[in-house]
Amino acid sequence: MEPKTFLITGGAGFIGSHLADSLLAAGHRVVALDNLATGSEANLAGARRHPGFRLVRGSVLDPLVLDEVTAGCDAVVHLAAAVGVRLVMERPRHSFLTNIHGTEAVLDAALRYRRPVLVASSSEIYGKNASGPLTEDSDRVLGSPAVTRWSYASSKVVDEILALTGHRELGLAAVVVRFFNTVGPRQSPAYGMVVPRLVHQALAGRPLTVHGDGSQRRCFLHVADAVRALTGLLAEPAAVGQVFNIGTPEEISIRDLAHRVVERCGSDSPVVNVSHREVYGEGFEDMERRQPDTGRLRALTGWTPRLTLDDILDETIAEARAALMPAPVPA
Repeated sequence: MEPKTFLITGGAGFIGSHLADSLLAAGHRVVALDNLATGSEANLAGARRHPGFRLVRGSVLDPLVLDEVTAGCDAVVHLAAAVGVRLVMERPRHSFLTNIHGTEAVLDAALRYRRPVLVASSSEIYGKNASGPLTEDSDRVLGSPAVTRWSYASSKVVDEILALTGHRELGLAAVVVRFFNTVGPRQSPAYGMVVPRLVHQALAGRPLTVHGDGSQRRCFLHVADAVRALTGLLAEPAAVGQVFNIGTPEEISIRDLAHRVVERCGSDSPVVNVSHREVYGEGFEDMERRQPDTGRLRALTGWTPRLTLDDILDETIAEARAALMPAPVPA
């Protein structure tokens, strides 16, 4: 792929910052647009030392800022969105409107300047479909709209519809990706992300809290593998107009995940169960299983995951330990 300028919305976030590092290392230029509400400048410490990087503090909902950065780029990666189950549960209306209006604004700007755009969606769109592995064409099984969680899933569905109808009706060069539980360094425990939360609890000697009975199964993909999938799709013209799952088939129950975290941390912390109602209040439903089929991505780009769950845990534990170390005392 020849050198390009990529606009990454949400570029100071967990996935966005790792993608920025990868694109810069490959010789591209990156403009990161982020309002820093959930992203962090610390995530961009490496990128900011690169001459091809620029951080723009602003929102995708600011039309003047969005117009300026879109006009100056060759392609757009739209990652900006409401982050984490906790935020979605606490501010469902805000999360719903932010996702939909933000994506609408980004797609309109991409259409205006005829820029290709990759839109990040989520495995949440499959809802309570516990069959698996889930293909991109699997049915969505959503609960009542009165249940807060499904408002987020619905917002991501609307994002996908806007991108795909923009492609079919208006010629927008859009690609949609659905992330399945991407984890790794730089992911904050502040928004309900299970792996960093459990790791921080274990290292602090606190009980590891497993929501519900812990039998629910998830698949955790290292962010480095997720970024490889993104860069592969960005370089592949045949990806346009399609939807791709990005995840790993390696499943684990949340109960077993908690015990593995305890083991790899060398912690004596107990694992305890807490009800979803106790954590999130009313209006929460969980899913029994969510496992991706990534055959479409593999067939087009040759991508397969390289890193294991133990790799993820060891890196997350090392990062958390470093963060807990006291700052050096000046001489």
